[in-house]
Amino acid sequence: MVNGRRTNRVSGLRAFFSVIWRNPLSRTGFLILLSFLLMAIFGPMFIPELKSDYANRLQPPSAAHWLGTDLAGKDTLLQLILGSREVLLVAAYAGFFAVLIAAVIGIVAGLQGGIVDRILMLITDVVLTMPSFPVTMILSMVIRITEPLVFGLVLGLWSWAGLAKAIRSQVLNLKHREFIEASRILGLSKFNIIIYDVLPNLVSYIAVNFISIMKGAITSSVGLMILGLVPFQGNHWGVMIQVAISQTGALMGSASMVYFLAPVVCLMLFQLGSYFFASGLDEALNPRLRA
Repeated sequence: MVNGRRTNRVSGLRAFFSVIWRNPLSRTGFLILLSFLLMAIFGPMFIPELKSDYANRLQPPSAAHWLGTDLAGKDTLLQLILGSREVLLVAAYAGFFAVLIAAVIGIVAGLQGGIVDRILMLITDVVLTMPSFPVTMILSMVIRITEPLVFGLVLGLWSWAGLAKAIRSQVLNLKHREFIEASRILGLSKFNIIIYDVLPNLVSYIAVNFISIMKGAITSSVGLMILGLVPFQGNHWGVMIQVAISQTGALMGSASMVYFLAPVVCLMLFQLGSYFFASGLDEALNPRLRA
């Protein structure tokens, strides 16, 4: 039985990557995201702590510094690599918290119905009616942000409502299907029905939205840092952009233009990679779409 499950999982993974690889857009997006992921995981392992070198501040790209240096003489490329881990961690935490809240509220509201459904959807509608970025700005000023986990939580707290309503609609479509009725007749608990019947049918939908929420979280995190609302230390790309604009005059055509453009180009590439990858993710995770 264990060997059978292992074989099925291996076959499922092969089928997943096969579908992703056949789709040119998804393949391109997968390679872009994989590059960022490898850079975030392994890059910081090989880079020592960066030290200021004011004798070489704001240097243009050269053989010694491929992307030049910043205001303190630190290598821009190395800062970019170090910052990728913080950027992806914040986005992943935000996506995790948003998906978790949305899944719990959407599934409970859809399955339970009645007064529970009405109360949960009322809360969801209230969250939906309030613009997320201004609320996130206020939250970032109220909550003391000291690490990526807290930053991700702040970003995820107001990003779940749209997904919760969509998941509720999916659950309402599923709850009267034969296989769920059969589980009820067999006396399975709601917890088992959610785990074995409902969640497997929502995985592809949740995965696509997880990527979308990560994209939004990265944009929001950079925006908050540019506005100076997050006292975040480190090499986050938002910090690089904020320093380039406020302290080096990058937008005025100074020598720090490369220092400004490097994180901006990386952000654009990540957004593009996420969009491409998501274009084939639903098909890869949902066998019915491959027929």
